[in-house]
Amino acid sequence: MDHLSLSPGGEQSLGQRSRNAVWHPCTRLRPDDDALPLAIVRGEGPWLFDADGRRYFDATSSWWVNLFGHANPRINAALAGQLETLGHVMLAGCTHAPAVELAERLSALSGGALGNVFYASDGASAVEIALKMSFHYWRNTGLPAKREFVCLRNGYHGETVGALAVTDVEIFRDAYDPLIRRAHVVMSPDARQAVGGESAADVAARALAELETLLRERAGQIAALIVEPLVQGAAGMAMHDPSYLDGARALCDRYRVHLIADEIAVGCGRTGTFFAWEQSRRTEAALPAHAWPDFLCLSKGISGGYLPLSLVLSRPEIQRAFIADELARSFLHSHSYTGNPLACRAALATLDLFEQDNVIEQNRERARWLAEAMAPLAADARLQHVRQRGLIWAADVRDDVASADFSARFHHAARARELLVRPIGNTLYVLPPYVFDAAQAHWLGQQLLATLDDVTTTSAEVRHAA
Repeated sequence: MDHLSLSPGGEQSLGQRSRNAVWHPCTRLRPDDDALPLAIVRGEGPWLFDADGRRYFDATSSWWVNLFGHANPRINAALAGQLETLGHVMLAGCTHAPAVELAERLSALSGGALGNVFYASDGASAVEIALKMSFHYWRNTGLPAKREFVCLRNGYHGETVGALAVTDVEIFRDAYDPLIRRAHVVMSPDARQAVGGESAADVAARALAELETLLRERAGQIAALIVEPLVQGAAGMAMHDPSYLDGARALCDRYRVHLIADEIAVGCGRTGTFFAWEQSRRTEAALPAHAWPDFLCLSKGISGGYLPLSLVLSRPEIQRAFIADELARSFLHSHSYTGNPLACRAALATLDLFEQDNVIEQNRERARWLAEAMAPLAADARLQHVRQRGLIWAADVRDDVASADFSARFHHAARARELLVRPIGNTLYVLPPYVFDAAQAHWLGQQLLATLDDVTTTSAEVRHAA
């Protein structure tokens, strides 16, 4: 019997079996909750299909990972070819072509400024690697006191104990606070904080001033600053002016502090350039080498949504500080599947799609379609702080309109309208795969507005008031 085709009328549905056997992430366990997880059995393009044949538009790219649609034939073919040659080999003392080629191509995308790649499995691991590398670099170069880190208010960098040290989202952090080595938290450049006619650039300038105050006082003890360039995802898609990145780079240079760019969610073309950091110097055709961060973390979309893979790109001078005869100066971090050939091959196929299909340019057109499709929502009085960066669109539902359980209610109501979408608190957002057309964007906007009608009680007159 095909267990994937079991329906609620069978012995037991896939959703029921999953609830009994699988501990689902970011899911509240309630004693009287009869809701079952949505049983997905296949995907095609931007669509997912459940065990009963119903379809759902994957409006969040399955937690921000699926760039080119489900069951992409070109990534499938690349993986099939890799399966015939090498599934895995340890990367300690060995190497293989997919890992080498991927590192070379990613370095080339930074113009060689980020010359070395260290592989891992998930975003939190990449963040921990960057933190450890920064601390270890300063120790190897005779500055062992530099062991503190700085993160932005409401920043999110993962949920392992090390990554939680630089995560300022209470719901993830506070239960484990006794285990965490806490970082300095400074003002976010979130443009929603604008007051008195301030621009997004003005908010960024205020945030930079607070950062400089801290660096002036603690630079001798601070190893690195970590930021999510342009968009803080878990903060509710908080967007900031690109000038913050340029200012942060200048301050880190002035006070001799590393800069870590966490592009796990915002990299791989999501914001309008392959690396979000490329937008830090908008007046130059190419980012100069000195303007890049010291470390850049990638995960999620880098493998096209196929296999777990993360990596840390670093400047060549970082690696040089670890070259020595003494074992204690080496970077002794690993996991069994480091640089897995299948995951690297999926990433190479993903880069091929970017190059062969001119994806960055096409995404600018898709961003325009998305903005036009969301215009009725943008004009809706129930929403505020409407914002977009590349193919990330977001808006906040007003507190007087949204219920306490708005996110869960919207998620379930959207499923009835063929949408898979998961708001963050009162923030409604979409990050669709890079395979939708103008008609699908228009349909998406209509369904989101209809779902908003389903879960709010504001009258049409008030809803469309200026």
